[in-house]
Amino acid sequence: MSHHVPFESLPWQSKAAGQRFKAYAENGKQIRVMELTPEFVEAGWCLKGHIGYVLDGVLELEFEDDVTLFRPGDGLFIPSGEAHKHKARALTPLASLVLIEEA
Repeated sequence: MSHHVPFESLPWQSKAAGQRFKAYAENGKQIRVMELTPEFVEAGWCLKGHIGYVLDGVLELEFEDDVTLFRPGDGLFIPSGEAHKHKARALTPLASLVLIEEA
């Protein structure tokens, strides 16, 4: 087990246009550095839980009954499940954040 996560040597991955991330997983947990651009559009509601910190840019999270803006220095805590389903969108040319999640 390593206590150091060398993000600079991890490859960027992408599962959708306007989104890329670097991820490190161990012991059932994952840490991701993620970047979103306005080009990113969620295909559907995300039901995964996220704990994170916004590094740069403005991120909008749409929930079923609410829209919340996150700015640099803001933390986020979203439990998993239908009651907390959400969609993310970058409101600036680039929004970057760190996320801690289940692997």
